[in-house]
Amino acid sequence: MRVYSRCGCVGRRVAFALFGLMFGFAGSATAMAAGSGAIVGQARVVDGDTIEIGATKIRLEGIDAPEAGQACSRRWFGKWNCGTAATSALSKLVRNQTVSCEPTGADKYGRTLAICKVGSRDINAEMVRQGLAWAFIKYSRRYVSEEYAARRENIGVWQAPTTSPWDYRASQWIEAASDAPKGCAIKGNVSRQGNIYHMPWSPWYGKVKMDGAPGKRWFCSEAEAVAAGWRPAREMH
Repeated sequence: MRVYSRCGCVGRRVAFALFGLMFGFAGSATAMAAGSGAIVGQARVVDGDTIEIGATKIRLEGIDAPEAGQACSRRWFGKWNCGTAATSALSKLVRNQTVSCEPTGADKYGRTLAICKVGSRDINAEMVRQGLAWAFIKYSRRYVSEEYAARRENIGVWQAPTTSPWDYRASQWIEAASDAPKGCAIKGNVSRQGNIYHMPWSPWYGKVKMDGAPGKRWFCSEAEAVAAGWRPAREMH
């Protein structure tokens, strides 16, 4: 679920970009193109619809990819790891490339919503066109034609009836909340990577044992976890 916040904050973004350039945050990361407000640089993939450029977490606008731990139905029989496939596909699209993202707003977790491109290639559209993401029509109809093409060709998630990521998340939450204190199903633990939280659909969710040890805590929402200074687990780094 996302809450849009259209921002008129180009000045702040430019100032942040200049600060990043002077002090070199995130390795080869990245700058904001001062003229356009675009976020530009090499991207690190979080999952099939989320990337990071420098210190900015970007949710690809208008699409919803399978979750990292999600499996989809094959054409004839069995399952395939569609969540992992989506993450890998996005990683290939951006690997060693300069990515330019045009912000369109922000969600309630503070992630930037953006249309992202490598050259002239819209990577949001490409993920849907490959059948590795849905057009997220609850929020945007921008990529409906790409989804229609993928459906017509029965590729990716469209090769057989499968569960949408929003329905998958809902079912995983319900199952996990039944065993969590007060229904607060998000697991937090302190690791070498910092303070990490795991959603019920994370592939590592079941491996995090909430045994009362120091550094482990439950959260009722992502917004609560983010406000406390924790960040989501990444599928790939």
